[in-house]
Formats: sequence, structure tokens, C-alpha cells
Amino acid sequence: MVYDVAIVGAGINGSLLAYKLQEKGLKVAVFDKEVASGGSGAAGAFLSPKFSKSGELKELINTALDEAFSFYESRFGEHIRFFPLLHIAKNEKEAQALRLMKQNGEVPLLKNPPFIPKEEFVYTSKSAIVDAKAMCEALLGRAVFVQHVVKNIERKKALWHIDEVYKAHKIILATGAYKHLVHETYLEKAVRGIWGHRIDIKTSTTIPCSIHQYLSISPTQGGKSALGATHDVHFHPQAGTPYDYEAGRAELLQNASKTLVLENVEVLKDYVGLRSGSFDYLPFIGKLVDSERTFERFSKTELMRKPPRFETFSYYENLYVINGSAGYGFVLAPLLARLLSGSIVDGEEIPSLLQAARFFPRYVRRNF
Repeated sequence: MVYDVAIVGAGINGSLLAYKLQEKGLKVAVFDKEVASGGSGAAGAFLSPKFSKSGELKELINTALDEAFSFYESRFGEHIRFFPLLHIAKNEKEAQALRLMKQNGEVPLLKNPPFIPKEEFVYTSKSAIVDAKAMCEALLGRAVFVQHVVKNIERKKALWHIDEVYKAHKIILATGAYKHLVHETYLEKAVRGIWGHRIDIKTSTTIPCSIHQYLSISPTQGGKSALGATHDVHFHPQAGTPYDYEAGRAELLQNASKTLVLENVEVLKDYVGLRSGSFDYLPFIGKLVDSERTFERFSKTELMRKPPRFETFSYYENLYVINGSAGYGFVLAPLLARLLSGSIVDGEEIPSLLQAARFFPRYVRRNF
């Protein structure tokens, strides 16, 4: 069997991209050890605005948020639930951003929050929670899911060969911060892994809305709530040291206690995984630059010129990536998948701000 597209990674990015490519008529296979087994499964899967001062990331996330609400609700409404959000500032810098947002009317405000925090806050209806695993499974739809951890990909005779067993015309890496299947230093240096730990809890305290401050606290549903996630940039599951679940749970409960008192808490279940961020904090999609071939064609001086001309670089044939969404994976995925599928199938241009190629000239400038 030769697939039109093979996607490595069945998190929210890989699953949503599979959905978009199937909509365009392609035969898609998705490879992973299980659906939403990494950072997507450990995520709180909250949909909410970015509460900060202006910037490229805030603009991107808030634009993507509207698309995410529309996409999930219209296509998979059974896997998304809308709840009010009480977002509380962690520090004075964030408090200033919240005041500015309220002054500018950037989000719809609700009255009468469940409690009045001492710190600056926003209480808004622009918030929802996605059932992460159920959403990813639904998005896969008619795609072939192959329960297999990919170890090697190789280009031979105009096809991508996956572990010498599977074949595809095109391949897309949606692997997050886990092992890279293409050894490009510029790409490896662009990605930063963020280990996340979330817990489901049972508590006698009723939580009527989503609460975000030092972590995210979900509203009570079916007698339970969720706390998460931790943000550990030092731990990596492939480093050999086992993860300390007890310490992770203690950190989550301690952070929650800074916001409200949770009584009679029982930890029901743990979810852990690596989320993938980038060192410029923006996600990245598109073709991967073949650095060896590009260095053969250009001098380092030419590659360091600004602005870089992405279109002149040499790329791996029919190899793409979607990555770097950090804690906003479920917000960004519909927009990123739409852009990448449009590029792959229809030749539409990806905004330079999001192109994976942007990391190559930055690497050259910093290292040569």
C-alpha cells in the first residue's frame, strides 16, 4: 500500500491535518504508538485568548482562537464544552495587560464571577474545553491509523519509506518535541521540549468555571476537575531518568492552592507528555530546508543576508513539518492545518512568520 500522505504523530496537529487532507481527497495514514499519547493527551485542551500585551504571538493566537471555536463546534460539537473563564493575573506585568484588554474591549466580559480575586482579573465567556483524546480520535475519521512508533524514514525512488514497511508520496512530521527523524541541527535547536503533567481530581469544592492563574483549573464535570499542566523545560522522558509523579502532583496542588482552597482532594488520574515550543515562541509549518544542499549552493555570507529569501533554499522533497505550538496546540491546530494542507495540495503560500525555513538562516547567523 502506498499512501498519498503519511503523518508521523497523532496529537492534535497530526490528527487535524489528517482531517484537512482527507477533505481534499488524499489517502492519509497516521503513525503513532496511540492517539494523543504525548503532549496533546496531557494538555488541559483549553481554548482561551492570550492575555498579554500586543505582539505577533498574541495576534496569531487570538486570530486562531476564533477559527478554532468555529471549527470544533461546527464539526465536532460533542467534544467541546463552553464554560466561563476567570483569568487572574500572576504578577503586575500581566495585571497591566489585563487592564489594557478590558479598556480596549478585546474580550466579552461577564459580571458576577464566582469569587472576587485580590489580583486583577478578567471574567469572560470566550472560553471552552476540548476533550483531547476524543477530539483527536474523531478528527482521524477515515484516515488509516497505524499503531507503530516510526524509527526511520528514507527517500527512495520518489517515495518515502517508513521503517522499510510503509510507503507514501509525502510525509509530514508532527512529532512534537520527541525524537527527530530528520537530523538537521537548525531544526533540533529550534525546538524546546516542555514536559507537562496534568491530573484529574475529585474534590468536595465545586468549581463553577475555568480558572487560570498559576495553572489551569477546569470546572467540575461528573464529580471531577482537572489541574494542569506543569511546565518543566528540563525533564525529558528519553533522557533515562524516571519522572517523579509524586513531586509533579504536589506542584500542581500547590499551584492550585494559591488561587483557591480545594477541600478533600483525591487524585484520580495522571496525564504526562512533552509539548513542543520553539525558541521564538511561534509555531512552524511547511517544508524542511536541506541544509547540506543549500550550503553547496550558497556561501555563508549569502545565507546571512537579510531578509532571507526562503524560496531560493533547497528543500527535502515532499517532506513537511508542523510543530512548536507549545501550550496553544488546540487553539492553533485548525489554522495551522488549514495553511499547511493548502500549501501541500493547492500550492498556497505559508506566511513567512510561520515557515519552518525561518530557523535555517537564523542558525547560520548565530553559528558561523
